Amino acid sequence: MPAETVAGLLGLFESNGLDVTIDGGWGVDALLGAQTRDHEDLDIALPHCQTVKLRESLGRIGYKEIPRDDTRECNFVLADDEGHEVDVHSYTFDENARNVFGVAYEPEHLTGKGMIQGHAVKCIAPEWLVRFHAGYEPDENDYRDVKALCERFGIALPGDFKKFET
Repeated sequence: MPAETVAGLLGLFESNGLDVTIDGGWGVDALLGAQTRDHEDLDIALPHCQTVKLRESLGRIGYKEIPRDDTRECNFVLADDEGHEVDVHSYTFDENARNVFGVAYEPEHLTGKGMIQGHAVKCIAPEWLVRFHAGYEPDENDYRDVKALCERFGIALPGDFKKFET
């Protein structure tokens, strides 16, 4: 997913009033203020009530749902004919800001601020992006992402990543 494509998508989201928060690898790069590696897709989080509008907006520029084994109502992938993928994670908070549906985001997860190609974006907060990298076997990309976030934001490197430092 090239940075120019991401910038175009950000403009589309904004012009359609979508409350998008950047997650995943682009979320890391947004927090760092620069692209540090290539990304296969753009991970986004948004309120579930906006998924229909998101599908319509992306559909107008050729994005269609890609069937996958892990597709759910609150987690699906939309892609265009060029292979650009948007991995969508939706959630619903109740009037007390408790997550009552979808991906298990909490309001404090969605408080990061970053930049992608000169666009100010909301993204997952750095401490949460580090925590979200736990619970599975990390690879070199995960290590580089987590190490960069930990160094930039003064977060202790989690134990799962210490093996990469030997």
